[in-house]
Amino acid sequence: MARPAIAIALPRDEREPVAEALHAADLEPIAIGRPEELEALLGAGREIAVAILDGEQDLDTSLEYYALLHEGGRDIPALMVLSPRALERVGVTHAGSKDEYFTRPYSVESIRWRVEAMMIRRLAVDDGSGSVIQTGPLSLDDWSRNGTFVAVFNPKGGVGKTTIAVNLAAALTAMGRRVLLVDGDTVTGHISSSLGLEHVRTLVDEVIDAHEAGVDPPEALDDLLAAHPSGMQVLVLSSSPLRTSLLDPARVAAAIDTGRRTHDVVVVDLHPDYDALNRAVFERADRILVPVTPDVPALRAAVQLRDVATALGFADRLAMVVNRANSGVSVADIERTIGMPALALVRSAGLQLVKAANEGRTVIDLFPREKVAEDFRVLAEQVVGVPRAKPEGASRLSLGALFGRRREAVRA
Repeated sequence: MARPAIAIALPRDEREPVAEALHAADLEPIAIGRPEELEALLGAGREIAVAILDGEQDLDTSLEYYALLHEGGRDIPALMVLSPRALERVGVTHAGSKDEYFTRPYSVESIRWRVEAMMIRRLAVDDGSGSVIQTGPLSLDDWSRNGTFVAVFNPKGGVGKTTIAVNLAAALTAMGRRVLLVDGDTVTGHISSSLGLEHVRTLVDEVIDAHEAGVDPPEALDDLLAAHPSGMQVLVLSSSPLRTSLLDPARVAAAIDTGRRTHDVVVVDLHPDYDALNRAVFERADRILVPVTPDVPALRAAVQLRDVATALGFADRLAMVVNRANSGVSVADIERTIGMPALALVRSAGLQLVKAANEGRTVIDLFPREKVAEDFRVLAEQVVGVPRAKPEGASRLSLGALFGRRREAVRA
């Protein structure tokens, strides 16, 4: 199967690093310098999955690209890249459109995630109840099955690691993402109980049964996934620390990684240590969220993690989440102490979190209007690279309307 082609019509200094990131994700970047080049590609029958366009430096040329993407019955999504100031000036609406926008400055990793999310949504079927990934046989190498792998880890316990993993997964699910939440804490994990899931079959259960039957354990984990009423799916590795030695770390990490094929995001909650399983997960994760509370032991643990990650080569994937951020300690001081920028802040909400866990629900579900639920939604948007929505009632020209008007002008 040919790799999906991504047309890139960005300024030269942006085009090459973006192309390298897309190529590393097993996509085929195609640099476009003029509308005639895109027209020739499309005329030759080249299938373009997404086109990345510049919405600022040469908008007229980008509008010509856009016209080509949508003429003759085509419906190729466009990702328009522009500065926040240009975005404020133009305004955007996504209603009824597969086209999206992305603001500068950006990381090449984040733009790759956005492109992959747009490609996944192209396979969505909307029956009025929300987007659902199409069913049916698909190749395991299919580009639509390349979700994001996120680990949640801090070598110190008690920093809200499981709370952040569970509610991040719930927030992503509420956004329409298909989410796999993995309880990878094989010692003190309690995700299934906090979500009210009973009689969950674990990976260790499956390994024991396979051993007794004289067969190899399964490579895929689909039959072990428990469905939560929110829509997320949950995988539990073990219900007892006495049996985790039966798990082969490398095989477990590889099996979890197969969750990318059927989910937009895989979120793994890990035990606070540097054992072989955690290190195997670190190797495969796209991003490692580091929950930190504003206290000395948690800060020291995060500094240690930063140093370990540097030695093992995954420091660039660390992203700090400041938990209990409204404690009076400056976030800037925490960032300076650890040497890591904060991706998001989550305020204290002890009573709400306890009540949600007691009912087998999440704060996203039980307290959707509370500020802590909004904190988790912001974190979810950061993880998948979704910009914040504009306030309702703002009077702005939609980018879709702008495309339509300027397209007519181009053709005139």
